Amino acid sequence: MKQVHKSSLHSGDSLAHDADDCLYDPGVRSVMAEFTLGAETLDLEAASAVRAAHHSIERLRNRGAAGRGLSTGAMDLLIRLNATAGEPVSIGDLARAGGVSSRNVTGLVDTLEREGLVERVGDPHDRRAVLTRITMAGRNWLDTYRQPTQRAMAAVFRGFTPAELTLLRHLSLRLVENQQRIERHLEQQDS
Repeated sequence: MKQVHKSSLHSGDSLAHDADDCLYDPGVRSVMAEFTLGAETLDLEAASAVRAAHHSIERLRNRGAAGRGLSTGAMDLLIRLNATAGEPVSIGDLARAGGVSSRNVTGLVDTLEREGLVERVGDPHDRRAVLTRITMAGRNWLDTYRQPTQRAMAAVFRGFTPAELTLLRHLSLRLVENQQRIERHLEQQDS
């Protein structure tokens, strides 16, 4: 059985610099070269790097929430509810804003409600509808989470210039835009 190469991003080994002085992961490059049978690997290496960066950021975010017992999804939902200045929001609106399903948001609201961080309230315009809003305990939770999160993000992006952060944001959102375009195309094919 062949040896499985671990990505140096996950095994703690160091990264390398290519001829243009850009970072790359030799383990990922090797595995991808074998996977592609020697064809170009740059897009696959980039996808792996994006995934590794995502995992790194999530590990730091989760560390900032350590002992607070909330998932990343629940934290994101709480942050979104806080941004509404106490105005209640529908599950559907929260789902669309977060790019997730209403079912997913309902589960997150259930968790946050059990913790006393959000509450469900009736919709004054539609007796059948239920809205969600952040509680004072939810705002207090965010207050204790804010500084560790800001410190963690400042540390992970240390050395990045504002122009680099803007470019990183732009390129990441181009990936999202491409994925959404692909999804729309596939949905059109299916119908």
